[in-house]
Amino acid sequence: MDKAGIDNILQQLQATSALASGVKKLSGADEVAGVDFSEKLKAAVDQVNHAQKSADKLSEQFVSDQSNVDLHEVMISLQKANVSFQSMVQVRNKLVTAYQEIMNMQV
Repeated sequence: MDKAGIDNILQQLQATSALASGVKKLSGADEVAGVDFSEKLKAAVDQVNHAQKSADKLSEQFVSDQSNVDLHEVMISLQKANVSFQSMVQVRNKLVTAYQEIMNMQV
């Protein structure tokens, strides 16, 4: 996941948080109206998956010495994949917590 992808996800999360807290005022860049949540979630998971596959491929190339892959490139790609995965886990945890709070609400 590149920096632009991470920034995009953070921007979407901030916009969603603002909407959930009752703040209606959004700038044009933060507007999320008409966006399908499941599509955005799937895209984020796909980006994490791509980062992990890319890091795995680089590490395999380094181990097998098939190309001119430097160790620092491998380590950086592995860290990027780890950070993106940890971010996804944290978002999942927040979603589960929000779901549990909604389910515990008395009507």
